[in-house]
Amino acid sequence: MRRTDLQSVVSIEQSAYDFPWTVGIFRDCMRTGYICRVCEGEEGVVGYGIMSVAGGECHILNVCIDKNWQNFGLGTRLLNHLMDVGRQQRGRVVFLEVRTSNCRAQSLYMNLGFNEIGERKDYYPAVGGRRENAIVLARNIG
Repeated sequence: MRRTDLQSVVSIEQSAYDFPWTVGIFRDCMRTGYICRVCEGEEGVVGYGIMSVAGGECHILNVCIDKNWQNFGLGTRLLNHLMDVGRQQRGRVVFLEVRTSNCRAQSLYMNLGFNEIGERKDYYPAVGGRRENAIVLARNIG
């Protein structure tokens, strides 16, 4: 991910989520040295992934594929790439959170070998001022 990708990344983020990350959050992730990757198609950026790696642990913070490019295996390829990078940086386990309502993403993660290890109550903001729980998933990679 480069600074020139941020407009496309934020556009995908805003179209996918009710509570999207801001351009500042993406900039901070890049500045901090997180693993920031994009998927590119003929039209330019069609997806992205952000992951932190520290102390042998990887944490996938955000993954999104443009709705017009879903169901082509890009999410699987991107996640596998992030896990490969984590492995190269001596990561042994990958963690992530997913909304309890996001069944498609849960299915993707389970198909990639992630297992549910916990739940975070009221983790995500939800429409109407409510909060939604997150399922915590993990997978060994080392």
